[in-house]
Amino acid sequence: MSDFMLPDIGEGIVECEVVEWRVAKGDRIEEDQPIVEVMTDKALVEITAPEAGVVTKLYVEQGHIAKVHAPLYAYQAEGEATSEAGETSGAQEGGSESQAARAPGTEKTAVPSGASSTASAPTKGHGKVPASPAVRRLVREHHLNLMDIDGSGKDGRVLKEDVMAHLDRPAEEGHQAPRTEGGKVSENVPRVEPLRGMRAVMAKRMVEAATTIPHFHYGDEIDVTALLALRERLKPLAEAQGERLTLMPFFMKALALAVAEQPIINAQLNAAGDELHYYPQCNIGMAVDSKAGLMVPNVKGVEHLTLLEIAREVSRLTNAAREGRVDQADLKGGTISISNIGALGGTYAAPIINAPEAAIVAIGKTQWLPRFDEQGAVQRRAIMTITWAGDHRFIDGGTIARFCNAWKAFLEDPETMLLHLG
Repeated sequence: MSDFMLPDIGEGIVECEVVEWRVAKGDRIEEDQPIVEVMTDKALVEITAPEAGVVTKLYVEQGHIAKVHAPLYAYQAEGEATSEAGETSGAQEGGSESQAARAPGTEKTAVPSGASSTASAPTKGHGKVPASPAVRRLVREHHLNLMDIDGSGKDGRVLKEDVMAHLDRPAEEGHQAPRTEGGKVSENVPRVEPLRGMRAVMAKRMVEAATTIPHFHYGDEIDVTALLALRERLKPLAEAQGERLTLMPFFMKALALAVAEQPIINAQLNAAGDELHYYPQCNIGMAVDSKAGLMVPNVKGVEHLTLLEIAREVSRLTNAAREGRVDQADLKGGTISISNIGALGGTYAAPIINAPEAAIVAIGKTQWLPRFDEQGAVQRRAIMTITWAGDHRFIDGGTIARFCNAWKAFLEDPETMLLHLG
């Protein structure tokens, strides 16, 4: 029997949370088969089997913390594994653990010679519960344990209806909030959930950024009427190449061009606070509200990319972030960030800088509003609100205003960006 030790899964990571076991004790596994999903403070990581064999033990329960370089599970390599039938029949007395010692829900019954066998229902030992990815996502969203839900589907499969019924069921006896005769809750008892993974690191970083960086905010409105029209003309061309063209690539490209005019916005202050480091490459991060918490992957070298190349990277990083599977390289090296709160309906925000970057912009929703043209006539225009946050240790109001004006000019007259494309 071999112990699989949790390997190094990221720089500086010493522990992670076991999110979901894909196997149970007694399962036969193949080389490179997904075994378990773990959550670090940066991403959701899928760990695969190093070789074929049979799982003999799971050391860390689902929802608990596993340590790097500590045993995660045990297995018998192919050729060394003892047949399950031999174990359950008791032929090798004193060898593998007995039937009675098995974990609840993983029992297997020996079949007498000549008798027909009936396949047992899938077990619930260590998270081996049949359910679709959509149902598992629903369970995670409601902070439930799949093993606590009775499945009504074939072979005990948990369905969406089972999850909703579980949510509607009263709390277990002994865990109900005290009630009065009228049925009203007389005591407000909170549900306790550990702060782990990326949510924990987000909490730490936001506190550090808000308390160590003197923020100042700068707001403006951008008329994106022409930008919306240009995107509509380019969308069919992008779709013909298999890309979905949103406004984000335009925001990023214009931002990289504005950085060329105000390079200090792309600079960072060193830890000692006595040096400014100017970065030649504009790596633009985008805040993504993922299932694992806030993630800010960044598109590298935006100044050298076409709109289609940026769109491709935005799509890749967004999908990866929403699944919590962003590569470490995509989370490192950002120089400036965008938070698109408008996608959720927000109009204004006061964003916190993604340290050690110098600035971040929150993009609000676009609204069709009346505006006066140069002749004084009222026109219907698409107006987008934006709010910048800057590091006031080395960026002043005039600098960020000039930078924002350059960015705004590219977005309000987007065809001018063609003059700067290499």
